[in-house]
Order: sequence, then structure tokens, then C-alpha cells
Amino acid sequence: MTYVVTEACIRCKYTDCVDVCPVDCFREGPNMLVIDPDECIDCSLCVPECPVEAIYAEDDVPADQREFIALNAELAKQWPPIVERKEPLPDADEWAKVKHKRDQLIR
Repeated sequence: MTYVVTEACIRCKYTDCVDVCPVDCFREGPNMLVIDPDECIDCSLCVPECPVEAIYAEDDVPADQREFIALNAELAKQWPPIVERKEPLPDADEWAKVKHKRDQLIR
């Protein structure tokens, strides 16, 4: 099992999770983070750190977010690792509570 970043991260990109990851499994895209399933060691340290509750254990990903399991695996192969905390996107707080923002994902 691995952990998965879901839709809530889109247009926010808070990086609190990156600080606690012991294996540097996060990858950074233009407006979202993903987890590399081949690097994740299932430690769960990132889950409570996410201020928008975007990270789930693979088995616990809500039904309407299941596509993000494959999306994390796909994008993790394309996006570079992020190993240090950065500032969130400038309008992250405005997007934090927005639902249904898949169309905002920049690959």
C-alpha cells in the first residue's frame, strides 16, 4: 500500500508534507504535489501534516478520488522530486476549500 495525494491539493500545493517525509517520495508539479508509489514506505507521517486533508492511504482513497491513485503513479514519473518545504501557491488559501477542481490540474 502507498499514500496518494488527491484533488484537494490542486492549486494549493502546501508542502508541509514534504518536511516530514523520510524518503523524499513527493514530486512537484506546477500546481500540485504527488507521491511516487515506488518510493513511499507507507509511514503515514504526511497525512496529518496536510492542511487540506488531500493525502490518503491507497485503500482509503474516497471513491470519487480513486483516479488519483493512477494519476500519482503517472505524474511521479514525469515531475521532479521536492525535498524541501516551499511557500504554497499565492492563492492557495482561496482554493483550499474549493471542491471539483480537477480541471485546474496543470500537468
